Amino acid sequence: MEFNDIINKMAADNIQTALFFKNENIAYLSGFHPSSFSMVIFNEDPVLLASKMDLEEAKKFSKIPVEEFNSFKDVKETLKKEGIKTLGIENTISLGICKQFRGDWKIVANDILVPFRMIKSSEEIKKIQKAIKISEKSIKSLRLQGKEWEVAAQLNYNMRANGSQKEAFDTIVASGTRSSLPHAESSSNYISNPSVIDWGARWEGYCSDCTRTNVETEKQEEIRNIILEAKKAGIKSIAPGVKASDVDKVVRQVIVDYGYGDNYIHSTGHSIGLEVHEEPSLSVKNESKLEKNMVVTVEPGIYIEGHFGVRIEDMVLVKNKAKILTNLPGDFNFE
Repeated sequence: MEFNDIINKMAADNIQTALFFKNENIAYLSGFHPSSFSMVIFNEDPVLLASKMDLEEAKKFSKIPVEEFNSFKDVKETLKKEGIKTLGIENTISLGICKQFRGDWKIVANDILVPFRMIKSSEEIKKIQKAIKISEKSIKSLRLQGKEWEVAAQLNYNMRANGSQKEAFDTIVASGTRSSLPHAESSSNYISNPSVIDWGARWEGYCSDCTRTNVETEKQEEIRNIILEAKKAGIKSIAPGVKASDVDKVVRQVIVDYGYGDNYIHSTGHSIGLEVHEEPSLSVKNESKLEKNMVVTVEPGIYIEGHFGVRIEDMVLVKNKAKILTNLPGDFNFE
């Protein structure tokens, strides 16, 4: 990512100055991960405005100049002095903050950084790979004993002990009939099979995301084998220029052919980086084309309501073809 590329994109969108409030965007532009309110005023002379609580660290780690954030009023006065006519603000910003910046300029809601963040630099890829190594090392020493939330807590501890800053998201441990709930919160139920564990570590802000399912019966093994076949087909279809929706269609068709199409109730995957869910998503409606150095997940699942569910998830780097970044076997069973 070159700042000049962002400036050129802003010029093409007729934006003189852009404001970024989202922590992940601030980290992407400055290299500093805020713990409290911060913002970046971005133009040819970008500046990070940090609160007093973050000021010392921001000055130490930021790649762009740092000043103390005092008030929205001060920022507006600066923009007025610069004669701003068009002001870019993230689409994700709250209405309250957007109202703070009403003035004698046109506000343009935008996703300027999305196309830049989709393509990972070699340094970003290394950080993602480190997060994967931490998560995989952590799962190998996990014991499926006790309640679901105790297993989740043990895995979270393992990740921290192995170097993760924090969990990439709330760890999912869903077992028995609860495994049919794709985003189930870990419960006080004692662990049983099948058990779906969806977990991720975070290294220098970058996330990993992996899912494995313990199986016990022949039927559960049969479903897992279908999932593994679908995942393999999806990964094989990944290449630059391929539509994200086409990857979803390939994976979905395998599951449909086995008669479980109605039991595949979510999209095939998503991009991942500073956030667990980034663009593009590998969904049937997403017509975006994959590009080199995107990092995406492929995570098919079959969920039989009231009985059980199985999901397997790997992370993939888009090169001339797909390069699987995860090393844990798809049929990995926890002890």
